[in-house]
Amino acid sequence: MEYIKSKIRDVEDFPTKGVLFKDLTTAFKDPRALHIIGFDLSQLYRNKGVTKVVGIESRGFIGGSILAYELGAGFVPCRKPGKLPADTIKKTYAKEYGEDTIEIHRDAITEDDIVVIHDDVLATGGTMAAAYDLVKQLNPKKIYISFIIELSALNGRANLPQDVDVNSLITY
Repeated sequence: MEYIKSKIRDVEDFPTKGVLFKDLTTAFKDPRALHIIGFDLSQLYRNKGVTKVVGIESRGFIGGSILAYELGAGFVPCRKPGKLPADTIKKTYAKEYGEDTIEIHRDAITEDDIVVIHDDVLATGGTMAAAYDLVKQLNPKKIYISFIIELSALNGRANLPQDVDVNSLITY
């Protein structure tokens, strides 16, 4: 993980003043770091029977797609409103810098699916909690939650369901 940490760029005052943003794009562009991220994420779920990975827009699409590929699972995008072409369900939630809404296709997950919901960073947990609520409405067999980075000082885990296995590769 030290190699990946060395490739993550800190950006001050982004997206708003006072926020120190952990920029994973510098790790994603490094082939070795990207490979390590994909391999290490997949090892967390290798023998759990995962059938679908839900990636949260937009950086969650990167790690989520890699994770789905590595596990031989399908990939399901969780997107901002109006971006998905078929019937969706949606959830509005509070974020650290305001309010947002996400959607998922109503037919994306079945009762036979075992799902990993993936995003790049766990900050306050609002986006992931909303994604979890959407996936839960679709009644899969099991749900796991995955992040590359967790910002522990923001206590985002407290906003996630206590009965769900939550994994982060890197904790700050």
